[in-house]
Amino acid sequence: MITATTCAPPCLPAGSSFAPRRFRMPSQAWDAHAHVIGGDASHPFVAHRGYTPASVSDDDYIAMLDTVGLEFGITIQISVHGTDNGLILGALRRHPTRLRGVVAISGHESDAELLAMRDAGVRGVRVNELFAGGANASHLQRIADRCRPLGWHVDLALHGHRLREIAPELRALDVPLVLDHMGWCPAALGVEHPDFQAVLALAAMDNCWTKLSGAYRNSLQAAPYKDAAPFVRALARVAPTRTIWGSDWPHVALTDPDRMPEPGLLLDTLWHHLRDEELMQAVLVDNPMRLYGRPGSDVSD
Repeated sequence: MITATTCAPPCLPAGSSFAPRRFRMPSQAWDAHAHVIGGDASHPFVAHRGYTPASVSDDDYIAMLDTVGLEFGITIQISVHGTDNGLILGALRRHPTRLRGVVAISGHESDAELLAMRDAGVRGVRVNELFAGGANASHLQRIADRCRPLGWHVDLALHGHRLREIAPELRALDVPLVLDHMGWCPAALGVEHPDFQAVLALAAMDNCWTKLSGAYRNSLQAAPYKDAAPFVRALARVAPTRTIWGSDWPHVALTDPDRMPEPGLLLDTLWHHLRDEELMQAVLVDNPMRLYGRPGSDVSD
């Protein structure tokens, strides 16, 4: 886990975005993992955080989606905002036909507050033990109990060793689960490592979805992150109808410009790893549409 420092170090802003060059983007494709970030007086950062990111608005995110050729996006609550979901809720209300959201909760929210979030387009709650400021997994059952009547999922940003540790508890939860960034398993350890094998076992469950994202974080190599390819293929093999993709834009917590990715390149990397048009259609379009529901489909005129 990245812990907070006295002055949380600044990270690099995202660079330019481009459309993928190696394959033809399918219609109605999704980016299932990105962030909107404030840092001003209206939406300050929490004091206990692991890094200090540059601000990006929902309009910035929509512009990135348009540039890359993506139709829909998921705004995931970022650790530096704790449980202040105001930026996400504002983004959903301004772009109801383009965006869905995943929030962080304290557990003290009223049923009415959570219902208002659902009506705005929220579809899940994030548990994030990777970065200071995020919610930990000590109250998973309580979070699941709040998610169940809303039809929400629990989004898990946990390292592979932690997922292996709490796997019995996760198996007992009767809500959909979503694993961030392929379970955050270092590619250098290989797919046979017990941590990734535990992730694979979770991914095989009927109620578990996995994001084929974060290769640039799990890999020690440059794009196309060949050491991450076996992880992508293994997850797609065990759950071809429950794997999705996210850009992780604007790629926070990076300080090395040589490691800063670009969404179109990450999509080309996904194609490099999968090399299957039907599977790309499933990962980018069909699977996320089933998990999140088409934005705007439940908004009355």
